Amino acid sequence: MQVFSIETGKFKLDGGAMFGVVPKSIWNKSNPADENNLCTWALRCLLVVDGDRKILIDTGMGNKQEAKFFSHYHPHETVTLEQALGKLNFTLEEITDVLLTHLHFDHVGGAIVKDKEQYLPLFSNATYWVSEPQWNLALNPNKREKASFLSENILPIEASRQLKLISLPLFASKTQLQEIHFSKNISCIVVNGHTQGMLLPKINLGPFSLVFMADLLPSVGHLPIPYVMGYDMQPLITLEEKEIFLKEAVKNNYHLFFEHDAVNECCTLSTTEKGIRANKIFKLSEIKA
Repeated sequence: MQVFSIETGKFKLDGGAMFGVVPKSIWNKSNPADENNLCTWALRCLLVVDGDRKILIDTGMGNKQEAKFFSHYHPHETVTLEQALGKLNFTLEEITDVLLTHLHFDHVGGAIVKDKEQYLPLFSNATYWVSEPQWNLALNPNKREKASFLSENILPIEASRQLKLISLPLFASKTQLQEIHFSKNISCIVVNGHTQGMLLPKINLGPFSLVFMADLLPSVGHLPIPYVMGYDMQPLITLEEKEIFLKEAVKNNYHLFFEHDAVNECCTLSTTEKGIRANKIFKLSEIKA
């Protein structure tokens, strides 16, 4: 089992939107904003090599949209997935699975490329995995979330016949989060506060598990329970999910992998008088599984 951080660049989002009701005077200390109130965020994916399978988790925002679209997000330090994988001596054709945590543009955009007037899967040999509730929502989005689901990122996956939906059995618990099997060494924690049916891949590395945090915890700065994004569709659900997850993470020594933290790639957790906070912060390459 091997895991690799795949950096595809950075982009900017409004700091207030990223921290919801938390005042700027507080969040600006950990995530400083520019003169336009924009904070810098990473577009970081994860490659898991598990036997014969090479599983890419999320794909960044890609580069196929028009300049007007990108002008809202200021992408910079951009690296294509082909370039990022190439640095590690992997090719696009070698990827067997693309596991999408959810279908917002900054997580799925790189999965599809524009070739002249056609939209095609970047990974021709891969199966694309999405939770069934998330897929159904993306096809019929609510008015608030609609702008995050772009048809050119989503419909071509289905048209390619490379799409596999992950069904989620009925589950109801106020004390634990749903967890489903994906492969021999990967399970997925299911959360619904940010968007319906978001998956947090949990990779078994032997002595500990590495959890890909997606948008439940975009950064170390989001560890305090009330720090919930304005982008979350059900913020009160996110509050409950964060509290349950963080307790579980401390209990089981989860190592967290951040998709959007521009500075901090991974951390472990500990309980402090202020609540659960980051303990050790480190690069994925420093992990000794």
